[in-house]
Amino acid sequence: MSLKSSFLHRVGCGLLALTSAAAAAPTIIETRVISQQPDYYHGWPTVARRANGELWVAWSGGREAHVCPFGQVVAMSSRDDGQTWTYPRVLLDSATDDRDAGVLETAKGTLLVTTFTSLAYEPYLQKQAAFAELSTNGWKTAGMSPEQFARWKACHARLLDAERKGDLGVWLVRSTDGGKTWSGRLPTVVNSPHGPIQLRDGRLLYAGKHLWTEEKKIGVCESRDDGLTWQWLAEIPTRPGDEIVKGYHELHAVEASDGTLIAQIRNHNKANAGETLQSESTDGGKTWSVPHPIGVWGLPSHLLRLRDGRLLMTYGHRRPPFGNQARISADNGKTWGEAMIISGDGVGGDLGYPSTVELADGSLLTIWYEKMKEPARAVLRQARWTPGASGEKKP
Repeated sequence: MSLKSSFLHRVGCGLLALTSAAAAAPTIIETRVISQQPDYYHGWPTVARRANGELWVAWSGGREAHVCPFGQVVAMSSRDDGQTWTYPRVLLDSATDDRDAGVLETAKGTLLVTTFTSLAYEPYLQKQAAFAELSTNGWKTAGMSPEQFARWKACHARLLDAERKGDLGVWLVRSTDGGKTWSGRLPTVVNSPHGPIQLRDGRLLYAGKHLWTEEKKIGVCESRDDGLTWQWLAEIPTRPGDEIVKGYHELHAVEASDGTLIAQIRNHNKANAGETLQSESTDGGKTWSVPHPIGVWGLPSHLLRLRDGRLLMTYGHRRPPFGNQARISADNGKTWGEAMIISGDGVGGDLGYPSTVELADGSLLTIWYEKMKEPARAVLRQARWTPGASGEKKP
C-alpha cells in the first residue's frame, strides 16, 4: 500500500469510527478536574458508591511521574454525588511504590482498597546513577536534575535490596467504620487495577493476575470472610497462540443478571493487540471459557451491572480521539453496543483506567486519570453523563 493510500485508509477508518461513535453519543452533563494536589501525579483510580450513597475514589497519589518510587494509596469521598470531594487522605504508604487502587464496599459495609507494590522505577534510577558516575565535567543527566536524583536515591534507600524485593506483593486495606480507620495491609492472591467484586451468594471474587511469583497465571480468587483472607479459585485458560506474561493484564469482572460471571482482559498479544478480550463462567467461577475478542479496541476496562440489569463497560481509548469510551450490553455480555465517547479531548495516551458508578437519579459518574497540557502532572477527571439512545445497538 502506498503512503498516500495508507494515509487515506487511516483517515477513512477514523471517520468511520467517529461516525459510529457519534451515533451512540451520550449526553455529557459535566466534565471537570476533581484532584486537588497539582504538584502530584495522579494515577489509576477507581470509584465506588456505598449503600448510603457516599462516593469513594482511590488512586495512586504522592507521585512525581507515571513511574517513580513515591506512590501512595490515596482516597477522598463525596456526599453530594461528586459535586464536592473531601481533601485527599493517605491510606497506605509503604517503603516501595504503591500503584493502582481499587475500591469496593462489601455487602457487610466494609470498605476494601486494593493495590500492589512495584520496583518498576529501578531501571530509571540505575540509568541516572550510571550517567552521574560517568560524568567528569559537571552533571550529566539521563532526565533528572541533581535534586530529583537525590530524592529518588533517598526514597530507594529506605530499604535494603533484600528487604525491597521482599516487600513486593499484592495487597488490600480494610475499613469497618466507614473509612474513619484502616487496617494494615493484607495479602491478596492476584492484582488488578479496579479490584474485586461482590457476588450475590456473599463471596468476594477477584479477577486478576499473579504478580511477583513464579506462577504467571490469570484467573480468580475468592474471599468468604469479607476480604480478610483470599483463596485461589480457578485459572482462566490461555487462548491458543497467546502468552500470559507480556500478553494478558489488568482484568475486571462482573456478575450478570442471569448469574454469568464475565471477566475482561487487557490484551497485548499479536492477535487482537490493544483490544479487550472476554472470558465467561457459568458455574460460579470454577471454570472459564477461552478468552475471545468482543470487537472493542481500548483498555483496560471496568464493568458495572446497572440497576435495570444491563452491563456497562468503560475503558481508555489511547489513540485518536484520546480519551475514554463506554459500551452497553443488554444480553448479559454476549454482545456489546456501539462506542459512546465519554471524553475525547485528550492530548496523548497517558490517560484512562475509567471506572463508573450509577447515581440515584440514574445518571452515571465516571472517573479517570489524565495527563493534560496543564497542569504538568496527571490529574483526576470526572464526567457525569447518560447513555445515548442507540448505545445498545450492535456495531
